[in-house]
Amino acid sequence: MTQSLVRYSRILAIVGDIVTVHVPLPESGVSPISFGDLAMIESREGDELPRMAQVVLLDRDRVSLQVFSGTKGLSTHSAVRFLGYPMQVTFSLNILGRAFSGTGQPIDRGPALSDEPRVEIDGPTVNPVRRVLASHMIRTDVPMVDVFNCLVESQKIPIFSVAGEPYNELLAKIGTHADADVVVFGGIGLTFDDYHFFRQTFEQAGVLARTVMYVHQGSDPTVEALLIPDMALAVAEHFAVEEGQRVLVLLTDMTAYADALKEVGIAMEHVPSNRGYIGDLYSQLARRYEKACDYKGAGSVTILSVTTMPGDDVTHPVPDNTGYITEGQFYLHDGVIDPFGSLSRLKQHVIGKVTREDHSQIMNTMVRFYAESVDARQKQAMSFELSEYDLRLLQFGDLFRERFMDIRVSMPLEQALDLCWQTLAECFAPAELLMKQSLVDKYYPARSQGVEAHYG
Repeated sequence: MTQSLVRYSRILAIVGDIVTVHVPLPESGVSPISFGDLAMIESREGDELPRMAQVVLLDRDRVSLQVFSGTKGLSTHSAVRFLGYPMQVTFSLNILGRAFSGTGQPIDRGPALSDEPRVEIDGPTVNPVRRVLASHMIRTDVPMVDVFNCLVESQKIPIFSVAGEPYNELLAKIGTHADADVVVFGGIGLTFDDYHFFRQTFEQAGVLARTVMYVHQGSDPTVEALLIPDMALAVAEHFAVEEGQRVLVLLTDMTAYADALKEVGIAMEHVPSNRGYIGDLYSQLARRYEKACDYKGAGSVTILSVTTMPGDDVTHPVPDNTGYITEGQFYLHDGVIDPFGSLSRLKQHVIGKVTREDHSQIMNTMVRFYAESVDARQKQAMSFELSEYDLRLLQFGDLFRERFMDIRVSMPLEQALDLCWQTLAECFAPAELLMKQSLVDKYYPARSQGVEAHYG
């Protein structure tokens, strides 16, 4: 008999958003239910719509379900029907420009997409044979990214920040300026204002038509937060493989995702690990981040996420585990991207290869002088006597923060490199740069050659 026609009415427990139901084992001893299968929970009175749920635990004849819309008002006299297939999400070109909830339902008042094809979510990671070495840059027009820590296709990299920082503004800006074919946005635990901000930003920038949004708001059931990354990544994979698109996935906030995992784990009575988080937190995060890939003969999936650090503690379990999985990080502090803590481990694949020849040296020189300017600022704060060179370092530091570190600054990479040369020329003589002479002769602004005599 088809599994979806069988109703199981012996509900053993309702804890949080978890429902445990008794499913008798057949003579073979193998449960007819599979992990991840969808189910419908129906009220015997028939006075409310069925609730969707998903199998999250199989313990012989005890099956635990996550109820997507929550268990509030759910009776133990309800009945469960298993549908025999896992969670699916709509995928077609018609989803571009649309916004969906944590259960995949449209929330933008647009037409229903019930007749569109659907694909399974949370599948296995890509066969390594299909992966190719990252070699293409994703331009963002953010100088602290493009110049100092390039975002590379197939990269997985988080933005480490704290509550109150403008990380959503940075994420939205990158999404609107990135030279990707498709942007897939996944928001976890957002306020309505946050959701409206992202949608309005994409719309005003004219990129909404190539954007798909999956949004879990803070007022939505917790379990729906767990589906957001899987839906976003499933859609991104199909755009990359079937349509050959270069896809950028934006996720915020993965700490909220980990907190949802912890809440569900507590409801399922899992033994807690570090600071109450589930023991397989690393594996759960890695399964999602490893979906980043550059496919042989197809497109690519790049993942840029936000990970907030409670108490600005980088040893917190979520950023700590994330750092072992991802290929670098951007540190956002005091409204600017920190050039010291930020790192892109794949930037060497594109700097000087697909970018201008002076990129590597100008990047290193700018960071070196900025580090010296920080030291000069400390000397000034301690009332030490400053040399003429220290004063020029202070000037350089102010210009660097104003022209490059502010996340509101936008400019193409080549313009940013030229501005780097101009900034150096305003503060230092060519001989002080300690760079290849051929590059200095080619790129050092001619109108600033008198700076050597002035500072000499």
